[in-house]
Amino acid sequence: MTDGYDVLVVGGSGVDTIVRVDELALPGGDSVFVPPVADYVGHTGNGVALGCHALGLATKFIDYLGDDAQGRMVLDSYAERGLDFSHTVSPHGTPRGVNLVDRSGRRFSFYDGRHPDDLRLPPEFYLPFVRRARHAHLSIIGHNRDMYGDLERHGLTTSTDLHDWDGTNPHHLHYALRSDVVFMSAARVRDGVGDVLRDVVGLGRARVAVATDGERGCHVLERGWDAPRGFPAVRPNRPVVDSNGAGDAFVAAFLYAWLGGEPVERCVLAGAVAGAFTCGSAGTHTELIDLPTLRRLSGDAEYEPV
Repeated sequence: MTDGYDVLVVGGSGVDTIVRVDELALPGGDSVFVPPVADYVGHTGNGVALGCHALGLATKFIDYLGDDAQGRMVLDSYAERGLDFSHTVSPHGTPRGVNLVDRSGRRFSFYDGRHPDDLRLPPEFYLPFVRRARHAHLSIIGHNRDMYGDLERHGLTTSTDLHDWDGTNPHHLHYALRSDVVFMSAARVRDGVGDVLRDVVGLGRARVAVATDGERGCHVLERGWDAPRGFPAVRPNRPVVDSNGAGDAFVAAFLYAWLGGEPVERCVLAGAVAGAFTCGSAGTHTELIDLPTLRRLSGDAEYEPV
């Protein structure tokens, strides 16, 4: 776009503390030695914004940020990586998370969710960016939930990631029914994933809904299909060390293809390749796939549902 944004990412910045453990279970005793603990700029909006940026999309990221050490860490990181970011100051500080990562790369996250339920981004802050954008991706952090009306009035398409939604939580449902592209994890719904995807598409405005399912691949329902289809996972091109950020990488690459007018099958392939690639780097969003690598790993192979 000329003097505009392909993607406006709203919300979801913060700092993650990564703790590497043998397994995702509490050991005996009251302490255990672990490898060096590290802090990373992370969270879901960060991953989607950096992923889109790495793929060459004109990306704008906006959020609340605390006037604190973690907020300064975020700003320094974005300045170094060239990500276009604007924020308004939150009196509640910068969100933090603690992620336990086991030897196989699986993770469990503790997110502090420090922003109160009634916090909202001011329209005078976000509307100038909305007017310049083509598509908006909303993280499910609450303070952007009232933006949908403005996004629709300005003609933007929208997406969201519901993460490990149980299919009923009303907080997530608000985003599910207002977005054009809906991502989620199948972690909580398992055998009910097909019903959840049908509800998202049947009751809301979603053109396509995707439930990622780790090494089992993903489940996809596009409006007009008779039923959800399962797609296989892509074999990582390098050893898996950390699954932090794989879902965000999937979202970014899927959106890159979707905004480029690709069919859903190619969008899913792009997302699967990007997610698998991310699992080969330690930390949160430390190495994101670029466009030449995405094209090389995706190739021209057909990617069919199983």
